[in-house]
Amino acid sequence: MRLLVGDIGGTSTRLALASIATDGAITLSNERRYLSAAAPNLDTLVRDWLSDTATTVCEASLAVAGPVAGNRCQTTNLPWFLDGDALAATTGLTAVHLLNDFAAAAWGTLTVTDHGRVSLQAGRFDATAPRVVIGAGTGLGQALIVTGRDGVQVLPGEGGHQGFAPRNEREDRLLAWMRRGLRGRVSTERVVSGLGLRDLYRFLRDEEGLTESTEVRARLENEDHGAVIGALAVAGSDPLCVATLEMFLSAYGAAAGDAAIEVLAYGGVYLAGGIAAKVLPTMARGGFLEGFRDKGRMRPIAEAVPVWVVTDEALGLRGAARARSPAAG
Repeated sequence: MRLLVGDIGGTSTRLALASIATDGAITLSNERRYLSAAAPNLDTLVRDWLSDTATTVCEASLAVAGPVAGNRCQTTNLPWFLDGDALAATTGLTAVHLLNDFAAAAWGTLTVTDHGRVSLQAGRFDATAPRVVIGAGTGLGQALIVTGRDGVQVLPGEGGHQGFAPRNEREDRLLAWMRRGLRGRVSTERVVSGLGLRDLYRFLRDEEGLTESTEVRARLENEDHGAVIGALAVAGSDPLCVATLEMFLSAYGAAAGDAAIEVLAYGGVYLAGGIAAKVLPTMARGGFLEGFRDKGRMRPIAEAVPVWVVTDEALGLRGAARARSPAAG
C-alpha cells in the first residue's frame, strides 16, 4: 500500500511517500519540506510534490494543524481552509483524508521504538491505560489514545486552548500582562508555544526587569525568536533566555501534568511538537518535571505517569500513514 502522507503545520509542510507493508511496517521516502507561509494554499504544494514523484499515488493522508470535521479544516495558525474532497478533485487523487496533526502524532506513537524517544520519568507503565500526546510548537497540540474491546481509538482534541491557569504570583502577573495585550482571554497555548516563548521573554524583560543583552536584541530582530531563545538557554549563555526557558518549561510541565491526571494516563505522556526535542538537555534537568508533578494531593498520580520526549522527526508522517493502514484499530 502506497500513499502520499503530509504533516501540515503553521511553520512548515512536509510531504512524503509512505509504503505500508503487509505486517504494518511503514517506510518513508521522497520527502520534501516547504515553508507553509510561503505557499498560497495546500493544493499548490501537493501538485508540486506529485509532479516531482515518479511513483503513482492514488490516495493521501494529511495531518493538519487544526480541528477536522467532515474532512474539512480551518487551520489554526495558517489562513488556509482545507477540504479533502476538493483537494482530491484539484490534484487528481482518488481520495484525500484529513486528520488533526496531533491525532496523527498519536497514531505515530504506536510506531515509535526506544530509538525514537527519551524517557524523562519511568512511572508505572500500563499498556491498557490511556496515553496523552501533547506538544508545543507553533501552537500547543493534544490528543488522547484509549484501548477498548474494538482496539485502539485516537481522540483528537484542542486542549491547548484551555484557559491558562497561573500557579504562583509571577504567573499571576504574567496572566494580567498577557490579558492586557490580548484584550481578553489567555489560553495555555499563548504561553506554551513558540509565540509563548517570545512573549515570556518580553514579560521578563519589560515587566520583571531582567536585563536584555544588545547581542540578543540584535539577533531577535532578524531571527526566529523561539529558536534564538531556546538555543541560548540550552547553552546557558544568556541569563534572560535561561530564565525564559525555565518559566516556559515549568508551564509546559504543568499543562502536560494536568492532561495526565485528567485521564490517569498510565499509558504514558508523549511530548511531541517542535520544541521538546530541541531543548531536551534543559528539560531533563527537572523544571519541566517539577511542573508536571506539582499537583497537590494528586502528586502521587503524576509521579506514576511515564513521560517520554519523542525525538522521531517523522512522527506525524508515520502517524498519518498508520491511521490509514490495515493495522489501524
